[in-house]
Amino acid sequence: MPQLNFADFPPQLVWLAISFVILYIAMAKIAIPRISEVLEGRQDRIAKDLDEARRLSEESEQAKTEYEAALEEARSKAHTMVAGLKAELAKEQDASKAELEAKLADNAKAAEESIANAKETALANVKSIAGEAAKAAVSKLVSLDVSDADLNAAVEANLKGKA
Repeated sequence: MPQLNFADFPPQLVWLAISFVILYIAMAKIAIPRISEVLEGRQDRIAKDLDEARRLSEESEQAKTEYEAALEEARSKAHTMVAGLKAELAKEQDASKAELEAKLADNAKAAEESIANAKETALANVKSIAGEAAKAAVSKLVSLDVSDADLNAAVEANLKGKA
């Protein structure tokens, strides 16, 4: 094998050194800078993505806080509105209750007056009916014709005695 021949060692070592130097220079000047650029680009992109994620997270936290504050404000406004409406409805209910009570009192007075008038009319009619009935009874029983003035006087006397 020619690699193991001692006479061929010095040229092989020279070519090994030349190839090593050429590959080293090629790696140092071309390949390694490109690799480091790619790695730096990735690192920059990762850092930007992390910064963007952090910024978006902070924005979402701020939006969440604003949303919760707005929600709490809306709830308090709703509670205030409901309390106001309840108070207003209570006032309206009290007013309509007072109005209804007044109407009922007026209706009760009117009904009492109507009953009193009906009672007076009924008593007046009772007097005349009683007088007519007594006149008819007397005329049938005794066959006497009684005058209206005597009959009314007798009915009045009888009603005064019972009252």
